[in-house]
Amino acid sequence: MTQTKRITSFHPPRRTLLGPGPSDMNPRVMTALAQPAIGYLDPAFVTMMEELKELMRYAYQTTNPLTFPMSGPGSVGMEACFVNLVEPGDKVIVCRNGVFGGRMLENVERCGGVPVVLEETWGEPVDPNKLEALLKANPDTKIVAFVHAETSTGAQSDAQALCDLARQHGALTIVDCVTSLGGTPVLLDAWQADATYSGSQKCLSCTPGLSPVSFSERVIAKVKARTKGKVQSWFMDLNLVLAYWGETARTYHHTAPGNSLYALHEALLLLKEEGLENAWERHRRNHEALKAGLEAMGLSYLVKPEARLPQLNSVYIPAGVDDLAVRKSLLLDYNIEIGAGLGPLAGKIWRFGLMGYSSRQENVLLVLSALSAVLGEMGYKHEAGAAEAAAHHAIAAQHVAAAKVKR
Repeated sequence: MTQTKRITSFHPPRRTLLGPGPSDMNPRVMTALAQPAIGYLDPAFVTMMEELKELMRYAYQTTNPLTFPMSGPGSVGMEACFVNLVEPGDKVIVCRNGVFGGRMLENVERCGGVPVVLEETWGEPVDPNKLEALLKANPDTKIVAFVHAETSTGAQSDAQALCDLARQHGALTIVDCVTSLGGTPVLLDAWQADATYSGSQKCLSCTPGLSPVSFSERVIAKVKARTKGKVQSWFMDLNLVLAYWGETARTYHHTAPGNSLYALHEALLLLKEEGLENAWERHRRNHEALKAGLEAMGLSYLVKPEARLPQLNSVYIPAGVDDLAVRKSLLLDYNIEIGAGLGPLAGKIWRFGLMGYSSRQENVLLVLSALSAVLGEMGYKHEAGAAEAAAHHAIAAQHVAAAKVKR
């Protein structure tokens, strides 16, 4: 028998997660994960489920009854939207301005839909004028799918404008809110969005593995009126899931990830206690401080100011700087994780996440100080301490502005 090393309990290193996700978890969320397991049809569990749905409606700003967490990551929420709504032959406009728009396209193709692609430059928001032109050219479009907050670039599109256009042309909408929910305004009822999905591990700062979804009454009607066979996924079929997450007596569908649901309940409770507007403002404030520091080091943003996500900051890597070496040093020497570029942006940008519990002033100052030190060691010319000073000035200016508003 081949001798192997002795395997012991796993204890992960303590990192500060400042990449595109996951984010750091609040200690209250970690405590929730450690609560005792109970049965998924236990009356206490059912009560928690109802509270969880109510908290999710608050986060999404919706009254949609069918708002619940899918068991699986954001990709499961995405697939659930497509497999339920897209029937073979349905024409679907997919807005692609980054990696995750491309995944939407893949889902349309796998469902037998007919995709019409709105190609947008990576780092740019989806142009409503382009969507309007495509809708006029394709009057038989059934669905418009777009990413509200493109994680691969940090660009945010105008969800209100895109949903309005789809509705005016008789199309339903599928909206990816994986990186936006909890960090920037997501207003489902105001947008009249139809099928929406997110992830638990980004601005909600919960454990990965759950996908908050919300469906309008229009979606339910379309799913019930399908004419071309069953939903191709048994696990994600809303007709079956409704029997477990609906308002009436529940029937067994699958073994729910109980402890993860406890954690999401606590994460959403924390969001409600803080208040959505306060959470959005906290993300904005910390973004402004980070931006001031990064620009003081000579780094420039990929996304124009008007379309920037405060919780996902993409900046160009300076010429001559080794992308991997910087990220490796931040991780191993400072226990800080930041994100790399994806697709055509690989090796060209860094992605700094300030999501949920990770979006704290001390983290902004920590990553700026560490990045400045690493870049200095690698010969990148900049003024030591300038980034931290610029961030402090931005924080002070925001305090002054807030004090004036209170007067």
